[in-house]
Amino acid sequence: MPEFGAHAFVWIPDWTPEAGNYAIAQAGKVGYDFLEIPLLKPAQFNPADHKQAIAEAGIDVVASLVLPRDSHMPHEPEKAKRFLFLAMDKLEAVGGSYLCGCIGFAHGFMTGAPPTDEEIRVITDTLGEVAAEAQRRGIRLGLEVCNRYETYVFNTLEDAQKVVRAVREMGFPNIDVHADTYQMTIEEEGFYKPIVGCADTLGYMHISESHRGLPGTGTVNWDEVFRAMVDAKFTGPLALESFAAINEDLIAATCLWRPPNRPPDVLAAEGLRFMREKAAEYGLE
Repeated sequence: MPEFGAHAFVWIPDWTPEAGNYAIAQAGKVGYDFLEIPLLKPAQFNPADHKQAIAEAGIDVVASLVLPRDSHMPHEPEKAKRFLFLAMDKLEAVGGSYLCGCIGFAHGFMTGAPPTDEEIRVITDTLGEVAAEAQRRGIRLGLEVCNRYETYVFNTLEDAQKVVRAVREMGFPNIDVHADTYQMTIEEEGFYKPIVGCADTLGYMHISESHRGLPGTGTVNWDEVFRAMVDAKFTGPLALESFAAINEDLIAATCLWRPPNRPPDVLAAEGLRFMREKAAEYGLE
């Protein structure tokens, strides 16, 4: 069976020392293997606040982030690199070794045009430098794919796969494609073909329903998703991503104008049950 995790925003609207420890405790209580920490403001994140809570919960942690608007990698590669290096400092100190999310672009930053060859070159070169530093620290990276309303850079798994392969060819195999089933509902032609086509680079999956609520209650074709993961021989983590508790920044960034269809405790427990049952049904190992 794969490792099952959940994004902290299933339980909390923002990461503070107290709220973060609550989410850590809840993840352990429900039975998750790991918690995905939103490392959106690494300068304000103190690993010492959470190490005991993580140990008591008996879980692992990963981190995800989005680059700030003033650190959009194609235009401000040095700022982006500094932000990611700081995030790795904090992740390493809290005991995690996987950093994923919008690591190659600023979420919501638009130019009004598709990405240029030069922008992709800058992202590829910069992620090569980041991957080199991550490899030195024993950290793995995941480049997330988002829909056209959130970025103009990587909208399909194939888009991200080209850059991930290029970085791996530089000698840094510690970078993956990070897929999100919610994003796929908008951009991909189904689920099976893109996932299988990305088999050699896919490393992390956000399990997220079409309406960001409880998996299995929307329009995602979950049978196709899990069948594809089996055929792709996917062995990475599965992370439930739903935003049951949302703050103003998150509302604006993700256009969540109404709450999900279930409260946090139901989303957490039923979401984990759903993932486990589907993985068992399809023999995902």
